[in-house]
Amino acid sequence: MSTNATQLEAVVALAETLSPLDKIRLAERLMATLQNDLLPEQNEPLPSLYGLWANLGVNISADDIDEARKEMWGNFPREDI
Repeated sequence: MSTNATQLEAVVALAETLSPLDKIRLAERLMATLQNDLLPEQNEPLPSLYGLWANLGVNISADDIDEARKEMWGNFPREDI
């Protein structure tokens, strides 16, 4: 038997000797510990991507966007489908 399994069996054997009230207290403490272990860590918010390519000299105008939309949606809806 592995060391972890042996330790677990020893803890279970000790827990079985506790009074019902102490078993409840033990369960409450274990649940609180488990809840903290399962909560995701609070990550920092992701930085904004606004202006990500501002230093690359890419200048897209509203007219460029409109032209690209016309090209993409020009054949929609197609009659052959």
